Amino acid sequence: MAIETKICGVNSVAALDAAVAGGADMIGLNFYPPSPRYLPPGQAAALARRAPPGLLKVALLVDPDDALLEGILAQVPLDMLQLHGAEAPRRVAEVRGRFGLPVMKAVKIAEAGDFDAAEPYLDVADRLLFDAKAPKHMTDALPGGNAVAFDWRLLAGRSWPRPWMLSGGLDPDNLAEAVEISGARAVDVSSGVEDKPGVKSPQKIAAFLETARGL
Repeated sequence: MAIETKICGVNSVAALDAAVAGGADMIGLNFYPPSPRYLPPGQAAALARRAPPGLLKVALLVDPDDALLEGILAQVPLDMLQLHGAEAPRRVAEVRGRFGLPVMKAVKIAEAGDFDAAEPYLDVADRLLFDAKAPKHMTDALPGGNAVAFDWRLLAGRSWPRPWMLSGGLDPDNLAEAVEISGARAVDVSSGVEDKPGVKSPQKIAAFLETARGL
């Protein structure tokens, strides 16, 4: 079975084209304004329309209200919503039911006990995404895309009744090791394919996807 891949924080034509050429399964469009990867809906719409059929377009959102979601969906053709904030299970269910799109819920991990937080979402989310919890000393941490990994051994041998993705600190050099240790069948990368925060590298995207294809 091939490793499913998502290039998150795509915010340029060059990054999109590299993701397409490399065979990515998904791209993430970031709608969280504090992030260096943020895209206004108009720019996101242009990229989404350029994406070919079959490439899933995922909106990264942090505790969005209905007005924000309505505004984005009125402009941007999307296939999935990724909730990366502190959204409670009830809110995830509301978003999924009201807007009619699959929802992926991010769960932040630093230690084994953090996986318990995933359980309440199993009945309301279509997918889970396990991302690294930002260290307490990181004062400028974002909800995701901090180039921080958690201990992949924590995932070894675990399973859930929903598909899940591994995220956090992945890059072309450590991807193979991360997949081998964690058993992940789907991976999400953002900062690990950038030249600097918010600036995607087509070369790194290509290298990441080439590595994924070989696993």
